[in-house]
Amino acid sequence: MVCDHASNALPEGYGTLGLPPAEFQRHIAWDIGAAGVARRMAAYLDCPAVLARFSRLLVDLNRGEDDPTIVMKLSDGAVVPDNRDVDADRDAAEFAHRIAAFHAPYHAAIEKALARARDADVVPILVSVHSFTPRWRRFERPWQTGLLWDRDDRLVGPLIDGLAEEGFTVGDNEPYTGRLKNDCMYRHGTVHGLPHILIEIRQDLIETAEGQGEWAARYARHLLAAASLPGIREIRHFGSHADPSLPISA
Repeated sequence: MVCDHASNALPEGYGTLGLPPAEFQRHIAWDIGAAGVARRMAAYLDCPAVLARFSRLLVDLNRGEDDPTIVMKLSDGAVVPDNRDVDADRDAAEFAHRIAAFHAPYHAAIEKALARARDADVVPILVSVHSFTPRWRRFERPWQTGLLWDRDDRLVGPLIDGLAEEGFTVGDNEPYTGRLKNDCMYRHGTVHGLPHILIEIRQDLIETAEGQGEWAARYARHLLAAASLPGIREIRHFGSHADPSLPISA
């Protein structure tokens, strides 16, 4: 279980990145409710969890080092003053520091957890937990939850079917897409041929501990059912829409 945007905290020395403190309660700083869901799901499934310690405004752990949005300068109308020059071309030293001190250790922790599973002769299933706002600009998002994926469809079908049977409207690669090169699922799931899925849950449904518990139990139940299906717990390379150079298993 991973949660890339679990925290709205900043490390010592960064203040508020020049933003009013209230901005760190908004979705621009973290995925509201996602950490609680991820922790509860890990407890239900008795599996390890790796959660981000710091805000996505410091460095976005769900972006590759070459992605121009890895250090956000503008997010949903909020200009981030202390990020203005932080990139590989201008303030390269600070950019490199954020990668080395905050981005790289998170991904190393995920790889370590996956390696422990493989050392135990287990093919791990990688699940990432995120959340999304109920509306974007003037668009009322109709989904209670969404599932993001690239070309590995082993989990998305069973999960959508199970949730739909409960009466939920499930976004299939909505409200975002899972086809992003070098994001967390690409890096740790797609490249290694591991079964994986990115879960999005609408924030108004998981603002409270009660809502987080309900959705964690629901997804844990559906994941357990999906994990028992034939062909799930195998190393299989499906390739990627975002990277045609990746191999595909015969």
